[in-house]
Amino acid sequence: MMENGDVSKIFGENVFNIPTMKARLPKDIYKSLIKTISEGSRLDLSVAEVVANAMKDWAIEKGCTHYTHWFQPMTGLTAEKHDSFIQPTQNKTVIMEFSGKELVMGEPDASSFPSGGLRATFEARGYTAWDPTSFAFIKDHSLYIPTSFMSYTGEVLDKKTPLLRSEDAIDRAAKKVLKLFGKEPRRVISYVGPEQEYFLVDKKLRNKRKDLLLTGRTLFGAKPAKGQEMDDHYFGQLKERVAAFMREVDEELWKLGVLAKTKHNEVAPAQHEIAPIFSTTNISSDHNQLTMEILKKVADHHGLYCLLHEKPYEGINGSGKHNNWSIGTSDGEQLLKPGKKPEHNVQFLLFLAAVIKAVDDYADILRVSVATAGNDHRLGANEAPPAIISIYLGDHLAAVVDQLKAGKGVKYDEGVLIETGVESLPDIQRDTTDRNRTSPFAFTGNRFEFRAPGSRQSIGGINIVLNTIVAETLTEFAEILKDSTHISKDALELAIKTFKEHERIIFNGNGYSDEWVEEAERRGLLNLKTTPEAIPYFKTEKSIEVFTRQEVFTRIEVETRCEIMMVEYNNTIHFEMLTMLEMAKQEILPACLAYTKFITDDIISKKSIGIDAPKETEKAKRLTSLTEELMVRIDALDAATKVPNGLDAFETGMYYKDNVLPAMEALRETADTLETIVGKSYWPFPTYTELLYLV
Repeated sequence: MMENGDVSKIFGENVFNIPTMKARLPKDIYKSLIKTISEGSRLDLSVAEVVANAMKDWAIEKGCTHYTHWFQPMTGLTAEKHDSFIQPTQNKTVIMEFSGKELVMGEPDASSFPSGGLRATFEARGYTAWDPTSFAFIKDHSLYIPTSFMSYTGEVLDKKTPLLRSEDAIDRAAKKVLKLFGKEPRRVISYVGPEQEYFLVDKKLRNKRKDLLLTGRTLFGAKPAKGQEMDDHYFGQLKERVAAFMREVDEELWKLGVLAKTKHNEVAPAQHEIAPIFSTTNISSDHNQLTMEILKKVADHHGLYCLLHEKPYEGINGSGKHNNWSIGTSDGEQLLKPGKKPEHNVQFLLFLAAVIKAVDDYADILRVSVATAGNDHRLGANEAPPAIISIYLGDHLAAVVDQLKAGKGVKYDEGVLIETGVESLPDIQRDTTDRNRTSPFAFTGNRFEFRAPGSRQSIGGINIVLNTIVAETLTEFAEILKDSTHISKDALELAIKTFKEHERIIFNGNGYSDEWVEEAERRGLLNLKTTPEAIPYFKTEKSIEVFTRQEVFTRIEVETRCEIMMVEYNNTIHFEMLTMLEMAKQEILPACLAYTKFITDDIISKKSIGIDAPKETEKAKRLTSLTEELMVRIDALDAATKVPNGLDAFETGMYYKDNVLPAMEALRETADTLETIVGKSYWPFPTYTELLYLV
């Protein structure tokens, strides 16, 4: 733990970062590596040899005995295989060695990772390749080396490789546009700051619930007497146990170079949020994976369990991961910053138009990027954005766009102050946009906040899509304007034309309202409410063409990723279905029967001494009726588990959506009603009140 509050003393101490490289590498090697990091140039193997030796010495000094190539397979999680630094000598002793080849390439078993049929299970060989643009770090006495992951025959099997490809795509496309304005930056980079929501639960209570153990969410549970109605938890005082947990999380992340900035209580009881400062998308993606790992690891130290599921509790807000995305140059220019007068900033308007067009043209695959079984419980549930993709610009920017479309002059309210009404408090400069929590894709000053991603998701897949579709529209714009002799005039005209053609995607109102659903349908916007409805859009010809044109995915990589997403959905529903049946048959039903016997025994006892028991009799009848209904619904779900033969992954997904999920909801409804009647000492697992308030 930190001895004082000076974070600079520990920040990045477990990272082979730029200051460490500069101190430990020869000057020419350092310069070569920095060029690779900043410009994406190819790294020479001779450089890797020197870097590997320096990394090894640094890691050993910090107590490491092993190294691992840390990669991100298409499970959405991370994977690692640890090898020691030891090498035998002729006199039967060992020395500690780590070669450039071992740094650059590893060989984990690839047989059991999702491949969408690209690889047979018996085809085990796979390779990892060092990503020098993301710093190596130390965790649990091992040197962790961020890597890409591919099969023996070269198929990409991870999320990092296509993310790096999408970064190259946005760089190529944006530089073409900027060159028209007389600018030639070394590199254009996308940036992300993901806000991570999560729940904490007492670990002992969590271990008493089979659903939380196996699926990460409660499949049963009656709503507690007090939920989130009072909004008293939101930004409220941190409980001592939670504060201690958060403090350790911050320190562990700071040591790993993660720019953890914000922490607070969220809306729901036992729900919290952590958010970092912006970083490059690749590093931010790695850091978010680390953040989720650290949240779980540190929670265990405090007798807690961290729930990252999008909807761990019915009737309580779920958890998302707001993906704040922007683009800028390596020289520090923010390309989505409006400036003091956005109506005069033609370059900004052109980039804004490119994003608007990209989101409208490819709203379907943007929706697919956040499609998971868990997220289906959140989206459109009046606690998260709807499944309809739209863009919120805010009143001021929307006014600029509207007046440009109308060909009118623009009056921009620069630097308007919000008066606080209290003399001792300073007036606050109002931002150019309000925040709209009902919008899935909202402009928030110099970036777009994509609010639809689920809390467990890797942000890699989300930003692959964002980078790719914006790169596509920027490429189109560069082609249209390539022969322009009056770039400001022509670029403004193109931006205005784009605003007019894609105005349907802009919506500044209440995304929760029924009126918006009807309006969106009139506008021709898709409303893909569930994952099985959404995923097929990922492998349309339009989708395949944009990914292949931007060199992010090959056709087969698009198709296999689509298959993997669908199989993941099916497996999730399948596990939840079987867990639900086990709990209902082995725990809830016996509890209901035992409590009914307790009531009926009491009735018999009273009647034997001449005491009438009308209320008890009424309760026994209701218990009996509901218990019989429970058994009927158990049988119905049991029947629904028998998936018809011959269905492919997509047909199976639709079967689960149309048959299994309704049967699960019906069974839960009856069980949750019984929970409110059965005596607490009989109910077989902790209730919502205990889970949410005993933290």
